Order: sequence, then structure tokens, then C-alpha cells
Amino acid sequence: MHDLIPLTIAVILLVSVGAQWLAWWLGLPAILPLLAVGIIAGPVTGWLNPDRLFGDLLFPIVALGVAVILFEGALTLRFKEIRGRVRVVRNLVSFGALINWLLIALATRLCMDLPWSLALLFGALVTVTGPTVVAPLLRSVRPQHEIASILRWEGILIDPIGALLAVLVFEFTISEQAQIQNTLLLFGTTVVAGALLGLAGAWLLTNLIRRQLLPEYLHRIASLALVLGVFAFSNALAEESGLLAVTVMGMRLANTRNLNIEDILNFKETLTLLLISVLFIMLAARLDPYAFAGMGWGALGVMLAILFVARPATVWLAAIGSKLTWQQKVALAWIAPRGIVAAAVSALFALQLERLGYAEARTLAALTFLVILVTVILQSLTAKAVVKKLRLAAPPPRGVLVMGATRVGYAVSKALYEREIPVILADPVWQSLRSARMAGIPVYHGNVLSEHADTYLDLNGIGKLLAMSLWMERNTLAGLYFRPLFGADQIYTLRLDEERDSINRNRVIASYRTARLFGEQVTFARLQDRLDQGHAIRATPLTANFDFAAFSNKWGEQAIPLFALDPKGILRVFSTRETLQPGAGWTLISLLPPTEAKNSGTA
Repeated sequence: MHDLIPLTIAVILLVSVGAQWLAWWLGLPAILPLLAVGIIAGPVTGWLNPDRLFGDLLFPIVALGVAVILFEGALTLRFKEIRGRVRVVRNLVSFGALINWLLIALATRLCMDLPWSLALLFGALVTVTGPTVVAPLLRSVRPQHEIASILRWEGILIDPIGALLAVLVFEFTISEQAQIQNTLLLFGTTVVAGALLGLAGAWLLTNLIRRQLLPEYLHRIASLALVLGVFAFSNALAEESGLLAVTVMGMRLANTRNLNIEDILNFKETLTLLLISVLFIMLAARLDPYAFAGMGWGALGVMLAILFVARPATVWLAAIGSKLTWQQKVALAWIAPRGIVAAAVSALFALQLERLGYAEARTLAALTFLVILVTVILQSLTAKAVVKKLRLAAPPPRGVLVMGATRVGYAVSKALYEREIPVILADPVWQSLRSARMAGIPVYHGNVLSEHADTYLDLNGIGKLLAMSLWMERNTLAGLYFRPLFGADQIYTLRLDEERDSINRNRVIASYRTARLFGEQVTFARLQDRLDQGHAIRATPLTANFDFAAFSNKWGEQAIPLFALDPKGILRVFSTRETLQPGAGWTLISLLPPTEAKNSGTA
């Protein structure tokens, strides 16, 4: 048996990665294949039984995993991202959560005929959404930034609040002498312990990094150890305060000025992706199909109340006085899947309530799992269509950010702009942007690596970087900076003549290099010389009679192919990364001699 434990864990890890890949390949939210794998491995085949595999360690492992996920999510919560939306988020996680709780509890009492104590406990459990389900769903649905940021903030902040509310109701339920003052004391103790330990953990890690008391190679592992320590110590002081502690710690670190936590965040993002995958498989594997059978039609009534009464009412009341449109309110009301925290806490409470003689305890856990399954599956399958129908989908990232408003940069930007490709031309010199501004091309005045750009540069719909400035170091830094945002395969750098020395004195090391824009032999000076000679960037439609081979035979080295638009209008870049072979129906954008410029249409 013990020999099978490492094998089972290894298979879970491999299958979780496989499910993530399958979701990417099929264009589905990752939650769906993860749930499917868990259900097949657990209830269907009986191969995976998390309770038997991990025993008493199951819930501590889940709790520690959720703590890391919440901390990583909190690290991304910068206050500047929700300017103008603070009120909505605050309302959703405060009185909005209370309204949601009470409406769900009332529906549960009426439809399921559960005692008020268990109905209130169930309502508290399913108020939480959480980053374990919201983050993968947003990655697939891609709604507008405003909607995405509200859902992300709500999902992270509501987790500790919902867990705390559930603990308070649970303690009130099992107390022989149910006294409000005891419950309020527990609430105060939990909030104070979580907040203080979270702030203390953030202060300690900040000082260790700033004062260089911790070598850089220990930053990631030390932050992980500290997060788990803060979580466990906080829970030891006050039950379920650990989630609040790690959330406060992450938010404090994210909003501390002049503190570089990118390395920590990148590490936590990778770890979180793996944890979410594993936790969802184990969650699905624990499902008891027989528990669902006895719930009857009352469960359907509860689900309808959650989806079409409680959540919409919460959103509409929370949005009073905001500038949210009715379409945005509908999207917020529909996207609210429940996740790991609800599953873990409900299972834990169900076990304790069974020991105390509550006959309906198993119904509580089964109903919570049903809500998780229905909201996750239903909203994963429909959220993208709903967002698209409401015209709230973020534009596809088909645009480009051109760095460097030189003559070359302006010519490239103008050619793309005239082909209706979204483009932003960025340069720190205002006068350099004059021609682009006169032509109506969107510009950004400033350094794209600045804090100002981080706050105000709107990259909605932008998916590529063309680093074309005259400074090799700035191009390299920009490539590194935008790599996590756009992806390494969407970063291109125009070669400068100084990088062509034979002994590589000025050549950037391989790990920092990006794809060469327009090819290895095309340099800034070469393009500049061609433009000085009257060459111009023009578009050439390719047909069956005049294909790319015919174009190349006609112009040879006189033409420099720059871009190609496929029949769907997707921009492809000539570079060292791939050799393009445009076919009929494509449009070729290239730098052509003056004779062709006079006889061609504009780009």
C-alpha cells in the first residue's frame, strides 16, 4: 500500500498538468477537465480516494494549499488597479456578503426544510467565490479589465470573510449556551489576530529583502515558508484567521513602494497553478453520488435562488451609486463560481456535526458540493458567451506596442495603423511623437518601463512588443519586462549596428535575447537608409497568380518583408523566430523601392 502512495501522487501531478494542457488545446476553462478527471478517478472508477490516501493530513494539506493560493492572489491586488471601483468591491465583500448569506439561508430553509442553524451555516459557506475558480475562468473568458478586476478582488477578499462567517455560525450552532457576546468576541479575536500577523509577516519579509539580510536565491523559498508559518500560527491563535492573515500579508507586500517582489510572484504563480489543479482533482474525487440522490427537488430550488435571486440582488445593491452599466452588472451577477474553500470547510464542518448528532450534516456537505459543481460547470460553459453577448469581452490582443518614435518606428506604426491594426507608439521625447500625433496614431509619452506607464499605459488589445529604440539596453529591458505579459514569443527587437561586432562585445547574452525583428540581417541603419532613399512601406495582396514566391522573384533583395496579414486579419511578423510563407488571400506588408511605391496603394 505504501509503495502505491508515491505513485498515486505522481500520477495526480501528471494528470493535473495533462488536464491543464487539454484545456489550453481545446480553449476551455481548465476547471472543466480537472473536475472531469477527478470524477472519473474517484466516484466512477474508485481509483482515487483522497481520504484513504492522505488520512488525517488531507484537510491540513488542502488548507495550506489554499493559503498559498490566496497569498499569491493577494500579491496581485494593487490599489491603483481599482481606482473608481473601490466602492463596488467594498460593498460586495461587506453588506453584499451579508445580503447574499441571508437570502441563500432563507431559500435553503424554505426549499430543503433544514434547521435554521444549518441553513445559515450553508449560506455562509457558499458566499465565497475564490481565486481557485475565478482566476482560471477569467483567463478563459477574458472580460473587460474593469469586470475582471472587480471579480478578482472580490474572489480573493471574500474567501477569508466567508470562512470567518462560516466559523462564527458554526460555533454559534454547536454552542450549548449560544451567546451573541461570545460570537462577537470570537469575531474580534479572529480579525485582530489575522490582521496583525499578516502585517507582521509582510513587515518582516519587506525588511529582510530591503536590508539584504536574505540572499536573493532564498527569497522565494523563504517567502513560502513565512506564508505557511503565518497561516499556521494565526490559525493556532484564532480558528480560521489564517486565511485573513495571508491575504493581508499579500496585499501589504503588493502595495509597498520600492519593493521588488516579481521573483516571488512568478514563483507563487507557478506553484498556485499546480496547487489549483491538484486540489480540484482531489475535490472532485471526494464526491459522493449517493448523497446527491436524497436531496430531491428542493436542491433545484436552492440553486435557482443562488443563481437568479441572491447573487443578482447582491450585485445590484452593491453597485448603487457606481458607474457600472447594466451589462456590467449582469456579467458580475452571472460569474460567481464557488471553489475550494467552500468544499474544504463544508466537509470539515460536516464531519464535526455528524459526531455531534446532526442528522442533516451529510446533506450540508452534499449541497455545498452540488453548488460548486453546478456553478463551476454552468458558468465555465456559458460565461464566455454571456460576456460576448453583453459586448464586455476584452479585445483580442492583436495590436502592437512600438517602442521608439524614430523615423523607422513612425513608418512601421503608420503602416500598421492604416491597416487597422491597433498600435501604440511610445517614446520619452514629446517632440519625437509629433508626426504620429498629427497622423492620429495613438501614442504614449514616457518610458514604457516607468511607474507612470505601469499605471496609465492602457495595453488593452495589445499583444506584441516591437522594441525599435536606438538604445540596445532599453530594448533588452523592455523585452524582459513585457515577456510575462505578452509571452516570450511575442517580443521582437530590431537589431542595431553596434550588435554586429565579430567578437560579441556588445551582443546581449542568449537568455536575454528576443526574436530579431524582420530577420537577422535587417538593422535599424539599413531601414533608415532605405527610407532616406525614398523607399516606403506598402501592402501587397497575394493571389494564386501572384504568390509570395512570385513577389520574391520580382523584387529579390530590393524588398524587405516586414509583416503579413493572414486571411483572418491576424498580424504575423517576419523574424528570426519563424519563416513565414504567406499564401493566396494574405496581405504582405514590406519596405519597397520608390518605383513600387509610386505604383502601389498605401498600406
